Amino acid sequence: MTALPRPSSKPTPTVAPRIGARAVCEALVREGVTTIFGYPGGTVLPIYDVLREFPLRHILVRHEQGGAHAADGYSRATRGVGVAIATSGPGAINLVTGLATAMMDSVPMVAITGNVPRALLGKDAFQETDIVGIALPVTKYATVVMDPDEVPYAVAEAFEIARSGRPGPVLLDFPKDVLQLETSVPYPEPHQLRLPGLLRPVRGDVPEADELADMIAKAERPLILSGHGVQIAGAVDLLLQVAERTEIPVAHTLLGIGNMDETHRLSAGYAGMHGWMHVNKMIQQSDLLIGIGCRYDDRITGKVSTFAPNARIVHVDVDRSEIGKNVRTDLGIVADAGDLLAALLRRLPQSEPRAAWMAQLAAWREVSEARSWHGSGAWREGRLSADYVIDQIGEATNHEATLVSDVGQNQMWAARYFGFRHPYRHLSSGGLGTMGYSVPAAMGAALGAPERETWAVVG
Repeated sequence: MTALPRPSSKPTPTVAPRIGARAVCEALVREGVTTIFGYPGGTVLPIYDVLREFPLRHILVRHEQGGAHAADGYSRATRGVGVAIATSGPGAINLVTGLATAMMDSVPMVAITGNVPRALLGKDAFQETDIVGIALPVTKYATVVMDPDEVPYAVAEAFEIARSGRPGPVLLDFPKDVLQLETSVPYPEPHQLRLPGLLRPVRGDVPEADELADMIAKAERPLILSGHGVQIAGAVDLLLQVAERTEIPVAHTLLGIGNMDETHRLSAGYAGMHGWMHVNKMIQQSDLLIGIGCRYDDRITGKVSTFAPNARIVHVDVDRSEIGKNVRTDLGIVADAGDLLAALLRRLPQSEPRAAWMAQLAAWREVSEARSWHGSGAWREGRLSADYVIDQIGEATNHEATLVSDVGQNQMWAARYFGFRHPYRHLSSGGLGTMGYSVPAAMGAALGAPERETWAVVG
């Protein structure tokens, strides 16, 4: 989303004047922010000068990319909006990989950058960069705030955009003098936001659930493929209820780990290129594949022309642009995952156990696990295998810890062998594959959820 046009008239001043930097901090507090990750520099010093006046915990990072990843990890662990701050020029540019990581994985985040004073914009001033132009392809929304009176509205709108529909990162760029000048404009109420271009999903009942319920009733080998969208929607419990009501096994994507307790009888496991063989065999043999909150990306499908050849494919996603983008779709449903699952529960009777289908799953699983490193028992022969180490971390933490995996084979070991029981416990760069994500993201996650252990896996 590009910058949106503003009304010609300015908001009506109704509060005591304060500088733009104070308006930024006030807005963060109003949005429920308690922790921010940043690295100070000249153009954002007005914010740092007043930061101590507000109940905001500032975490000083050593590199802006680390700050962005920490804000990402904080967001995923808390289900809130992470906030990162950077100065102009190279500081702002260093955020870009973190923004792209959050964009690919639908993580709500607000990045605040400083820039040179307005009079110097476009004159190649020291550390001047068109960060908005750079960030537009990797954010939901990016804009430069050119008027102190726009500061309260800009921040409020940034948070609304970051959270709404398919979440994602937003960048606000503030020229230094905008942060130094006064404004009397109050923080807007939700109904005052000016977002005519924001497409909000239609919430409530999902009529297409009628057709899906009929497809489920006729299927003999159905499979649910659950993705990150289930957790974004807070619909993990609804997914379990639908699975138990329909007796349909549930597979998950990399970012869908935690959608179902992996010890549950209907949990099929991790699907895709680096997933379990038995899960991929189920996909290929299913006659109905229901993708909920997933993208059907290349790591799941492999060769698209041979993917799920026997199945009618259903795709449920809050983002209309994802439907049918990667695979043929027999039924596309644009809806929040929670709304769709709730609609199914209102329509579906209790199903009889699918004994033959579940027996086939059990047989394939036995062969699949026997072929894995862990199943081979290599560690019993004195060879310390990575899969066994991950397994033991799970056992030692009673599978309650947050596990943040980096990118590489460690990511696949973590996904397969930790034994996840809960949602929001596996954090990783799934879409962009950002090496170096795990340590700063783990720091953010630990700060966001200090009540549980946080482990970072690298290698």
